[in-house]
Amino acid sequence: MTTLKSAARAGVDRHAEALIRLSERLHADPETAWEEHRAAAMVPELLDRAGFAVTSRYLGLDTAFHASLGDGPTRIALCAEYDALPGLGHACGHNLIAASSIGAALGLAAVAGDAGLTVEVYGTPAEEGGGGKIELLDRGAFTGADLAMMVHPAPVDVAEARPFAVSHSKVSYRGRSAHAAAYPEAGINAADAFTVAQVAIGLLRQHLPSSARVHGVVTHAGDAPNAIPEHATGRWYVRAETLAELAELEPRVTRAFEAGALATGCELSIEPESRPYAEFRADETALAAYRANALDLGREFAAGGTASRMNRASTDMGNVSQVVPAIHPYIGVGSLPAINHQREFAAHCVGGDAERALLDGAIALAWTGVDRAA
Repeated sequence: MTTLKSAARAGVDRHAEALIRLSERLHADPETAWEEHRAAAMVPELLDRAGFAVTSRYLGLDTAFHASLGDGPTRIALCAEYDALPGLGHACGHNLIAASSIGAALGLAAVAGDAGLTVEVYGTPAEEGGGGKIELLDRGAFTGADLAMMVHPAPVDVAEARPFAVSHSKVSYRGRSAHAAAYPEAGINAADAFTVAQVAIGLLRQHLPSSARVHGVVTHAGDAPNAIPEHATGRWYVRAETLAELAELEPRVTRAFEAGALATGCELSIEPESRPYAEFRADETALAAYRANALDLGREFAAGGTASRMNRASTDMGNVSQVVPAIHPYIGVGSLPAINHQREFAAHCVGGDAERALLDGAIALAWTGVDRAA
């Protein structure tokens, strides 16, 4: 085991400079969900050169890919996310996720024959709201995997993912325009419908479980002050501890949006942006192995508090964990007081601490893959 892990680490170390360059290139060129065309071409380049069989446009998804090496009985799946946040770039560090997963795959490739491994990498688009992994699951991805893994940047290290289940919806109101001064009585104000809905949601929150979350943004609500807005749109998330709890909560939130339509006379449309993300089911054996491997690398796990709460963030990796054994640990990039989804956090996803997290994450994942094969 020690020999295999040493060889796997050497496999990562050989590619350290290239992995850091990959992370930096992704960070400098952010692409949002379903638009990651340059990233989907860039991320598997190292795998292709290392002898992996790479399939672009995997399962019909333009910005997904699959790469495989080896034919051993133990199948290790590594997930590479590379989409960025609208307006914030890589403020969740997906550039590091992609590079760490590629690094782990290269480390495992060095021992695949001796360890009896089949190493697979899934390029998974649209984690930030599009449900790329859910689309891949629906088309047959991950079938038969013995372990699926990735490591996610955070302010501090936390081993266990405990994300909320979440639904993502596009909400639209259709009203009628009119001159706001000359003919106000002829208008039906779509922006007002959102105001009513948000007041209703605010009042609803006092009656929700403490773990529930309802939040969103109005993305368009008119174009000119003297024209009553005829169309308003927004994106809204509803989170709960489990999919079952989410199913009970969503109708209550829907009624708040219906109140906006009823009060103003607008027409309401609610369209799901993807299927709901599930809560995470961690493989306890793999999680213990990852924790031990990270500690061997000198990582320190946070003992709780505000900085450790990133492990509650929702992810479509939760859906993968419902189908195959999976882990989704978080690795610190030394960002405090900056936290995920802040511009300051994006700045911490390159540089010295980020590079250490990238390589430590890759090695810890590779070692955990070796443990699973033992």
